[in-house]
Amino acid sequence: MMAVMALLPHGRRSSPVAWCLPFLVAGLAACGGGDAPPGAAEASSCVGCHREATPGVVTDWELSRHSAAGVECSLCHGDGHRTADDVALVRMATVDVCADCHPIQAEQFTGGKHALAWASMNAMPTTHWLPMALTEGMKGCGGCHRVGIKTEDDMRQLRADGATFGLASCDACHTRHLFSVAQACRTCHMGIDHPQWEMYSSSKHGVRHLLKQNGTLPDEAAAPTCQTCHMPQGDHEVRTAWGFLAVRLPLSEDPAWAADQTTILQALGVLDPEGNPTPRLEVVKQADVARLTQEDWQRERDRMIAVCEECHSGNFVRAELQKGDDMIREADRLLAGAIRIVADLYADGVLRKPDHYAYDYPDLLAFHDAPSVIEQRLFRMHLEHRMRTFQGAFHNNPDYSLWYGWSEMVQDLTEIRTQAEELRARR
Repeated sequence: MMAVMALLPHGRRSSPVAWCLPFLVAGLAACGGGDAPPGAAEASSCVGCHREATPGVVTDWELSRHSAAGVECSLCHGDGHRTADDVALVRMATVDVCADCHPIQAEQFTGGKHALAWASMNAMPTTHWLPMALTEGMKGCGGCHRVGIKTEDDMRQLRADGATFGLASCDACHTRHLFSVAQACRTCHMGIDHPQWEMYSSSKHGVRHLLKQNGTLPDEAAAPTCQTCHMPQGDHEVRTAWGFLAVRLPLSEDPAWAADQTTILQALGVLDPEGNPTPRLEVVKQADVARLTQEDWQRERDRMIAVCEECHSGNFVRAELQKGDDMIREADRLLAGAIRIVADLYADGVLRKPDHYAYDYPDLLAFHDAPSVIEQRLFRMHLEHRMRTFQGAFHNNPDYSLWYGWSEMVQDLTEIRTQAEELRARR
């Protein structure tokens, strides 16, 4: 980096941003003709070896805007690695490294939920019950949660465990070494409990985007992508009003909904059976997975309204978002009912509560070690079907809201109630 600083014009040596961004934003003339860009010689020496050792890496870099702008290897990876014998000296391009040229995006990212993905994964009790092949190999939760910022100890342990990727964060979305802004979302936001990509793709928003891509709709047609709504103007904070778990404080003014919300918060372990905050509430605060004040919730809601009003009227936007809120209320009624059934089985001694559960409530954050069929059904109701119900509503996908969400929750509750009756009858 000092070599880059030396190249800056006099009076602008305090930051390499002034040198990097004009190339990255405008492209400049580095793509053809003129003098070789700064660092071309260093890049050439790296490419000479890596074209044989890692040809895919070289190809991606050569196709990237970094290459066109003369951002060579040592700017991101340092200059300690020179031979096959000192590979351990390669510097990992963490968020701090990317921030040298992308300070705004780095600041937004570190203030958003994705930066906390690694910490929140490790805070989940269920994470520690997964097979080591999933956790160490980053083939399970870590495969996506690696987007989160890690401590030096985290990265040191990952290296010791043999992890060869997943130490950085930005490359979780902008894959190495192409670092294209077009790459994002789909890998992590599809499947069982994160099916937002499928919801979007088959919604009118996603269909219009597809038709625009294949030329059926003109370029001028409005066709929002994931980033349009969740990363307006490239904002890397990526937050929503209801958060990942669709829980919030303060509780609703509707007494029935507030009671259901309290039950769910108790099953999440952030409130005790008397409704008092527990130490786990501090973990939830640190992981930033929920809005815990009205001001925080309203701030994210107002941001989304402003995005939606780029294409829709304000009245329409508020009405549609209210429908999403209403679906959360209805889903909470079903989930809270199921939680109470299982909690009563614990309290009455019909079902043995796992010893590591703090209270006579099912622990919705410890679902992988659920010891009975009825508890497994409850956890799936929470992490799969409830999420599909409200996420489908906010993504304007009626199929997910109804058939993959609400209808499944109704079936969950029916089966949980039936199983509870059978357990009591056999007692």
